[in-house]
Amino acid sequence: MRNTALVLTLAAGMSLLAQPTASYRVTHRYTLGGDGSWDYVVPDPPNHRVFIARQNRVMVVDEDSGKLLGEVTGIQGAHGTAVAESTGHGFASSGNDQSVVMFDLKTYQALGRIAAAEDADAILYDSVSNRVFTLNGDAHSSTVIDPRAGSLITNIALGGKPEYGVSARDGKVYANLTDSSEVVEIDAKSATVTRRWPTAPCKQPVSMAIDTGHHRLFSGCRSGLMAVSDYQAGKVVATVPVASGPNYATYDNGNGYVLLLTDSLATHL
Repeated sequence: MRNTALVLTLAAGMSLLAQPTASYRVTHRYTLGGDGSWDYVVPDPPNHRVFIARQNRVMVVDEDSGKLLGEVTGIQGAHGTAVAESTGHGFASSGNDQSVVMFDLKTYQALGRIAAAEDADAILYDSVSNRVFTLNGDAHSSTVIDPRAGSLITNIALGGKPEYGVSARDGKVYANLTDSSEVVEIDAKSATVTRRWPTAPCKQPVSMAIDTGHHRLFSGCRSGLMAVSDYQAGKVVATVPVASGPNYATYDNGNGYVLLLTDSLATHL
């Protein structure tokens, strides 16, 4: 993503089963300004703030007012942010120097740097195992971090280039592999790959969202489809046409909708 404005949307949309309802709409627009392209926008709903990767820093913005609350600095190639509320620590991937910056969730001050791997990109927190997982694209791996000590646990070979991933909050972590068009399943506690399955006919999966209530994964693909996987069965059960250039997807548990953000527009399903 290369932009200098943040648009927050609250919406209702068309469900995956094509049940008619109201359209999504933009409710507020906050211009952040400043230098640097931006990547993943990570909400922190309990604390009403949003973490926004901006190349050499992470901006922390109040979701209600658009006010800048602070910045996490010292990052080289900012991509994603993980929030480990139980430890009071946040983690920002620093892709250009193959590391992760641990910071204080109250002061936003950097507390340490953990070695990761080449192209450390998306990053997520799994509450069941109490671990942080990076997805290292060019290294074809995931770095596992202890969020309390801020220390490296291990690196997991994934057998493909990971993009985005999610925690199922049941001890499993899932990620898209773009080059092999697969979903990979990681056992968070043992830090091992336990399963993988193809997303065909959906090619080059990038964005991922999860519906834990119905055990579904939604993988937005560069081929213009979204693959819907039953992650208990380990297979794709449906595909849906979407706009090209998927960047990010999220599942709205309250309404049961998936929102896919692409290079040009937002698609609701």
